[in-house]
Amino acid sequence: MLPRLQLAASASLIALIFLCLLWELWLAPLQPGGTWMAAKAFPLLLPLFGILKGRRYTYQWSSLLALLYLMEGSVRATSDTGPSQWLALLETLLALVFFASVVAYARLSAPSRNKPAQG
Repeated sequence: MLPRLQLAASASLIALIFLCLLWELWLAPLQPGGTWMAAKAFPLLLPLFGILKGRRYTYQWSSLLALLYLMEGSVRATSDTGPSQWLALLETLLALVFFASVVAYARLSAPSRNKPAQG
């Protein structure tokens, strides 16, 4: 189960990074030619290597980071129109997958779950 969760977290994080960059630079930027909104992808680089290596602590704190992208995607999905609205829905979906997989991974990899039962 843990390898599947790690794959889901890694894939959704990488997809979220690319989506943020493509969205704000080429697909539907706020201004023609791209905007500084593309910088929203940089915080997602912070947990990347920890997620890829399966570091439990990274999974724990990156769940909070995922909520920011879930919130931004939800707001823009309800307020934007056209292609930006669809990209926001995709961002919401990817952030939700990332959030669910990192929370599940952190929970299932807890040291207390790996201890044999004493009795």
